[in-house]
Amino acid sequence: MSSYVRLMPFERIVSDSIVIDASPEQVFDILADPRRHRLIDGSGSVQGTLSGPDRLSHGARFGMNMRIGLPYRITNTVIEYDENRRIAWQHWARHTWRYELEPAGAGVRVTESWDWSTSPVARVMELVRFPAKNKLAIRQTLIRLKQQSEADPA
Repeated sequence: MSSYVRLMPFERIVSDSIVIDASPEQVFDILADPRRHRLIDGSGSVQGTLSGPDRLSHGARFGMNMRIGLPYRITNTVIEYDENRRIAWQHWARHTWRYELEPAGAGVRVTESWDWSTSPVARVMELVRFPAKNKLAIRQTLIRLKQQSEADPA
């Protein structure tokens, strides 16, 4: 697993990668199904799917029941979508959650990133230490994604 925190002016991204012994299709099927996000969430904040399609696509909107201290609901919009290669979404605060898949031997390297560079509340996110918290959560999410993907039949 490789990880990095990249903090440069106007570029605010935390990221981590893992190699998964599964096909890109198997991994992407999990990422594109919002009902399965709770199974892979390493932060413990995703409580379940509230609304949205069974399979995400570019422009799709999906609502999630969340909890960070108190319960809340959030609606995300898929802003990047390249089947079996990339998927990303944002909510009202314009943080981008992104997953990128690339071949790695017989498996796939998955890089998850949280980009808060376009958020109007970016400085607030830094003051409450969300970058560091999300970096840890990303690592756990990737481990859970690996477990789910490798347990799924091809």
